[in-house]
Amino acid sequence: MSRQSARDDLPVWLRPATLAFLVLALTVVKLVVAANSGLAEDEAYYRLWGLNPSAGYYDHPPMVGWWVAAGLWIAGDTPLGIRLLPVLSALVGSAALWRTGFLLFGARAAGWAVLFFNASLLIGIGSLLATPDAPSVFFWGLTIWALAELHAGRNANWWLAIGIFAGLGLASKYSVLFLGAGIVLWLVLVPEARRWWASWQLWAGGLIACLIVAPVVLWNADHEWASFIKQFGRAVPDGWSTKYIFEFLGAVIGLLNPLVAVLAGVGLARAIRGARRGDAAFGLMLWTCVPFFVYLLAHSLHSRVQGNWPAPLFPALALLAAVVAADPPVAFRRGFAFLAGAAVALGVAVSLVVYVHAVQPLTGSLARKDPTFQTRGWPEIRDKVSALAEDEGAAWIATYGYGLNAQLAVNLAGILPVEQLTERIRYVMRPSLDAATLARPALFVVEARRDPGEAVLGERFGEVARVAVLTRRVKGVALEDLVVYRVAAPRGAPLDPVYPLP
Repeated sequence: MSRQSARDDLPVWLRPATLAFLVLALTVVKLVVAANSGLAEDEAYYRLWGLNPSAGYYDHPPMVGWWVAAGLWIAGDTPLGIRLLPVLSALVGSAALWRTGFLLFGARAAGWAVLFFNASLLIGIGSLLATPDAPSVFFWGLTIWALAELHAGRNANWWLAIGIFAGLGLASKYSVLFLGAGIVLWLVLVPEARRWWASWQLWAGGLIACLIVAPVVLWNADHEWASFIKQFGRAVPDGWSTKYIFEFLGAVIGLLNPLVAVLAGVGLARAIRGARRGDAAFGLMLWTCVPFFVYLLAHSLHSRVQGNWPAPLFPALALLAAVVAADPPVAFRRGFAFLAGAAVALGVAVSLVVYVHAVQPLTGSLARKDPTFQTRGWPEIRDKVSALAEDEGAAWIATYGYGLNAQLAVNLAGILPVEQLTERIRYVMRPSLDAATLARPALFVVEARRDPGEAVLGERFGEVARVAVLTRRVKGVALEDLVVYRVAAPRGAPLDPVYPLP
């Protein structure tokens, strides 16, 4: 049967035109939500990156900052501008995933993969957020797509595209190193793939990836390897425990979508059998994921794995689930067909509820247990801080934590400058306030749970007075108390050095 006739035999919901319409509709909904919901702390923080593009930053490689910068250029300094490229990346990523599935497993599996990908909770909801995971998932997916084109077409020039996408992925998040290890595994363990070792394009692609990430390395070299130390330091175990492993596995299942996870589990077993037989398609999906999954599993034995970390594996898991939905075991054909449809319905329904809640809170009763609590109550805080600053004659706002600093910076933009007193390595990409402004009185704002007290602040400022406690609320429910001090007469430089002395 030809590929065209195979497409014609597809159910209407798996046809490319239908899938394109559904994904476009979801993208429009996401854009509306992105424009009309508040920012999470990290998003507000990455806004500062976007306003000050750099070859590197303390926390991560720079790609999310570049994406935010592009979005701000297109849509302005708005929530939509900050989130524009992450939302659109899920649209383009869906097209790349369809093509990957089509090349490796046929049109039916490709269609289910797109549906499962968009029905996974981490992607469906998480693609709204401007975080490093968005470009990391995107370029990881594009790399796998280019590998699928290489496998299907035997055109060695695809190695150049692989190098570009892998390099851009590594400039997004250091975890993409594990994708490189996975590609090497595929080249070693799959007989059909070993031919590429003799291709000059493979080595050229590797060189391209290194050249793309070279500015990130140079930035680290110029900043005492700050980003490398922060991120790679997490991999060093400090004792071993099993208390996090089930939390990690549970998070993967829950954020993937529990019903998709069932299908993905069956698909994984099928992929393992296929890879053992030397199947290049199954080997490609399996071996490119194994190094990262093994690392995450090992990490869970000594520390918590954050729920977003496994995100780059989700396109592959969606595709493995799709292989089962497209060709279920004969004895369970009806059951798996029902499960596949229910998985898509569940994922889309939950995502839509979260979208509505993000724009207009359905309840405030969850308080800090609500995953959207970081986005709530900031306009009221902005107005109260502005009024206090005017009453107290404050020229700037001082903070301790990067999250609160970023939220106040975006909400007080054009009203008052905001500076974090500590962790100045986070802000080397932009100039700090001038000495004359820093010498003037300020309002120090801090979360009540992190309040250092007047005695500690007195070591930094000659005048310290507690002036207010502000409460951030949603629908009348208290989320967080912010303590406000008036500080003045700094004892020396009020901002810590970029590299504190030992």
